[in-house]
Amino acid sequence: MDAVGVLAICPCVLSETPLSRGKNGAAAAHGRAHSLSFRSYRHLAAFQPSPFLALSSSCRHAGTVRARRTKTRIFLPHLVAAMEGVEETYIMIKPDGVQRGLVGEIISRFEKKGFLLKGLKLFQCPKELAEEHYKDLKDKSFYPKLIDYITSGPVVCMAWEGVGVVASSRKLIGATNPLQAEPGTIRGDLAVQTGRNVVHGSDSPENGHREIDLWFKEGELCHWVPAQAPWLRE
Repeated sequence: MDAVGVLAICPCVLSETPLSRGKNGAAAAHGRAHSLSFRSYRHLAAFQPSPFLALSSSCRHAGTVRARRTKTRIFLPHLVAAMEGVEETYIMIKPDGVQRGLVGEIISRFEKKGFLLKGLKLFQCPKELAEEHYKDLKDKSFYPKLIDYITSGPVVCMAWEGVGVVASSRKLIGATNPLQAEPGTIRGDLAVQTGRNVVHGSDSPENGHREIDLWFKEGELCHWVPAQAPWLRE
């Protein structure tokens, strides 16, 4: 998503130049090369592709001679297609999920889906953090009980990345009321009451970023390339 944002907001030019020229300036080949030009190095420095974009990294060792003669280029259509829909979401296994020994099962559902785990920790939530996380619910009658509940024991904090990960995670989790959640979802299979619904998931990409920043400190997120990446996306 970061790279798409850069492409959308920064001044850049897609130019077309001949592959080579002869003595008289005429094109020596019929093909033309496309290049993406950024008007400042600041915009280029902001380009930090997701690990999901590293699907072609295995080609970098194709041959020493070929590598010396070929310059690395960004092919814009492939770049935009690869970046489309890549999001981050914050998933939290609540105290009841931890106490019931459901941590491994819940994590496995996201792993089997193919999402990338970027952050994971067992954490005792302080009251101040809980109040900030649930600040939009401050006027609700159940707010005090919610704060007491989320601080009553350790939680498992997770940051996940993937294509459409926010909406897909909400489907994996199921409806807020477990009695209304579909069988096969986490809440539909593992919970029976709204006040003990096992897991939290961000409800939008914006909240995903906000909540990850809220629950994870600098240096606690890992950026890595999963070995299965070529088998998840074309």
